Amino acid sequence: MDLIQSYPDDDEFDQPPQSSGQTPPTSPDSSPLRLPSKSAAPVVDDTLLALTAADSSRALAKPLDPTQHVVNFNPKYDQLWAPIYGPAHPYAKDGLAQGLRNHKLGHVEDAAIGSFLFDEQLYSFQKFGYAADPSGYSGTNYVGDFDALRQYDAMSVYNIPQHEQKRRKLEKKKESTENEDDIVDVVDPTEVDNPATEAWLLKNRKSPWSGKKEGLQGELTEEQKKYKEEYDKKKGEEKEGRKDKGETVAEKSTFHGKEERDYQGRSWIAPPKDAKATNDHCYIPKRLVHTWSGHTQGVSAIRFFPKHGHLILSAGMDSKVKIWDVFNSGKCMRTYMGHSKAVRDISFSNDGTKFLSAGYDKNIKYWDTETGQVISTFSTGKIPYVVKLHPDDDKQSILLAGMSDKKIVQWDMNSGQITQEYDQHLGAVNTITFVDDNRRFVTSSDDKSLRVWEFGIPVVIKYISEPHMHSMPSISLHPNTNWLAAQSLDNQILIYSTRERFQLNKKKRFAGHIVAGYACQVNFSPDGRFVMSGDGEGKCWFWDWKTCKVFRTLKCHEKVCIGCEWHPLETSKVATCGWDGLIKYW
Repeated sequence: MDLIQSYPDDDEFDQPPQSSGQTPPTSPDSSPLRLPSKSAAPVVDDTLLALTAADSSRALAKPLDPTQHVVNFNPKYDQLWAPIYGPAHPYAKDGLAQGLRNHKLGHVEDAAIGSFLFDEQLYSFQKFGYAADPSGYSGTNYVGDFDALRQYDAMSVYNIPQHEQKRRKLEKKKESTENEDDIVDVVDPTEVDNPATEAWLLKNRKSPWSGKKEGLQGELTEEQKKYKEEYDKKKGEEKEGRKDKGETVAEKSTFHGKEERDYQGRSWIAPPKDAKATNDHCYIPKRLVHTWSGHTQGVSAIRFFPKHGHLILSAGMDSKVKIWDVFNSGKCMRTYMGHSKAVRDISFSNDGTKFLSAGYDKNIKYWDTETGQVISTFSTGKIPYVVKLHPDDDKQSILLAGMSDKKIVQWDMNSGQITQEYDQHLGAVNTITFVDDNRRFVTSSDDKSLRVWEFGIPVVIKYISEPHMHSMPSISLHPNTNWLAAQSLDNQILIYSTRERFQLNKKKRFAGHIVAGYACQVNFSPDGRFVMSGDGEGKCWFWDWKTCKVFRTLKCHEKVCIGCEWHPLETSKVATCGWDGLIKYW
């Protein structure tokens, strides 16, 4: 045991033997006996130990890289939250209020100056030699030349008193007159006449191009004379065109009936006395009842007589408007001839005694239905695409027309004056539909948008334009006035609400027909249960309003079926018109 205890460590062999009285064991040749050490710890070099200790102390001293995800030692809290660079906060322990701090070392005050104020002080200092003290907050301290400050009464370049301005003007005037006199005396006269010289500038304050020169300068060449003649001629033609905006044609009307008044003295346009709705429910028609043929070209629009439907008005591409008897004889009652080109749109007044017609001859005519007289003609020199009277009974003298030049024009028919122009669309205006108790109206246009207007105010209150939208050449109001049906040229009928937001109803969409390229009319049955529309193949389509499913299709015309109207009283009868020149009653 003593022997084992006395075994020295490896590093003790390098030292001299201890003088404790014990003698280490010796070998036969009297040298100390060496036995291997019995330590279980791995042999570690001292230099390596020293290096790792230094590394760990350095690692503990420096802050951690925040991008590092793994560390190979246990960092302290201070080290984890140490700033990446810069000194530590000197008052962090004292607890500087967090809200006041906008910088690592505390609060830095914003000491910027407005660009106008800076310029004012800079130019004032350059001119007068003094400026407001930039370090003072009050603005009353000054730096620079105090004598000049007193002399000019602390005036800045942008703040000159009235008396000073007056004095300067007088001085300037005096100088200019003196200069002119000097120039005349001193300067060579040719220099005064030369606009490139200083002398000329001082003498002629006015620009050589100011004011209009009367008459032509010098003689014109032959080419210029020819051009001027052509230009004058063109201008004259334009003037004439403005004077006479629409094409004029002799207005006449022919009555085709037996007599204009019956034995009781009632007019031929008077509705039958016992005419009232036969049924509240509407039914889809099944067979053809009657065909009216009289137009020599296609029929572009039909309108039933308001509330009664005993007469039907038609607009033809043969420039004629005709009215037909629906209730009795089924014959043409009157032809109205006043347009020189195809008639685009027609619209009855509320009582049916008058109607409007819009033609491609750029005229809008207001007719008396009974006598066939033209009451008045309106034109702006542009083609009217849609005409409407204001639906209110007390506003029947107000005419709205959507024009080819992107405007909606409003006339007062009593005075014949244009009272308002709604000019926001980017394409020709196709429809005008009154909504919201006639306080507002919706217009559609070739610009593929819908715009909602407050009546009488030419500012759009709602603008609907989506990337998926197509042009909508026909719009109809649902009988409950809550919805608009819009015929979209991508072969579908879209439904928009007429309440505040005018949103698209994505759940209701009627499709199946082909109308691309045609302004086929869309309409509702009087009870609102069915939606109907013509199409480009001569069919008339009926859809169920609730389910949006196709209910029935009728093959009505050889060419395009452009218009369709539901009879206002006879709830299962429908009229259609087409480009084959026929009007059919189903």
